[in-house]
Amino acid sequence: MVRCVARREFQERYGYKTMKLLSVAIPCYNSQEYMRKCIDSLLIGGEDVEILVVDDGSSDKTAEIADEYEARYPTVVKAIHKVNGGHGSAVNEGLAHATGLYFKVVDSDDWVKDSAYLKILDTLREIIADGSVLDMLISNFVYEKEGEKKHKVMKYRHALPQDKIFGWNEVKHFRKGQYILMHSVIFRTKLLKECGLKLPEHTFYVDNIFVFEPLPFVKNMYYLDVNFYRYYIGREDQSVNENVMIGRIDQQIKVNKIMVDYFVENKAKICSGRKLKNYMLNYLEIITVISSIMLIRSGTEENFKKKVELWKYIKQKDMGLYMRLRYGVLGNSMNLPGKGGRKISVEGYKICRRFFKFN
Repeated sequence: MVRCVARREFQERYGYKTMKLLSVAIPCYNSQEYMRKCIDSLLIGGEDVEILVVDDGSSDKTAEIADEYEARYPTVVKAIHKVNGGHGSAVNEGLAHATGLYFKVVDSDDWVKDSAYLKILDTLREIIADGSVLDMLISNFVYEKEGEKKHKVMKYRHALPQDKIFGWNEVKHFRKGQYILMHSVIFRTKLLKECGLKLPEHTFYVDNIFVFEPLPFVKNMYYLDVNFYRYYIGREDQSVNENVMIGRIDQQIKVNKIMVDYFVENKAKICSGRKLKNYMLNYLEIITVISSIMLIRSGTEENFKKKVELWKYIKQKDMGLYMRLRYGVLGNSMNLPGKGGRKISVEGYKICRRFFKFN
């Protein structure tokens, strides 16, 4: 009954019944083996949700499956076909087609929990019916790691107020390794479009840009302590597989530099709020540390030189930023001198990997 009332108020507020509450983009590339599970988990949202299945130039049956779902659910699912441009390009395409008030990305090998999903939709409806404008909704995600019975949950209850709209000034301390990732967020669609978000094509790890560049435009947030997003880890070809990351290290460095450039170019806006600044600095720090440790872990002299070059790039861009990143706890541990120092850095990384399960 509450859900029906909230839906009616939502429809009346925006003047017509075809308005979608949430657009969900599913970037798909050769995803025939697992995309059905993803789409099926989202269909429970019903008519208030727009599912955008973006076929990124697949060579398997991905396009055929996308068309099949559109034919079966023409008012909910839209199949979008494009030439291959990578994950970022597919997200861009989904955002360009999005008509919902809010926007979410769900990767094609992941899925969502039904009860948490319905709770999120109800919460968005209630916020809208109350006349409030929400920029970003945050929820938990679960690492569904292959072969593990106990799954780690990324929660934010110690860092964020619960069940209320709040601003950056109410954000508490984020622990190291606790960050708001693409799996955690739902953004207001108009905010993403107005801030000019455009992810680079043919580049992996752009999800870090997706949850970084919009933040200075986010004025208010809402944290819902539900385990919504199920983040699958286990495929050997997955972009967060360690060997794959080392093989694609140039793309990780590219994303790292884009984020550095963005921070420097928007420093005045970012630094206008202390807690926003601290959060973005901490996020940039972990991205730079991951770049550094992967370059070290590769064990090649060529990649060690790339690590030196990356830190030199940051130093030339902004000395203050360099000092903050280089001499913070994590940055300092990644730059210990000599082979012994590199070994300590790698051992520290192994501990972080086991604890945070980021790859």
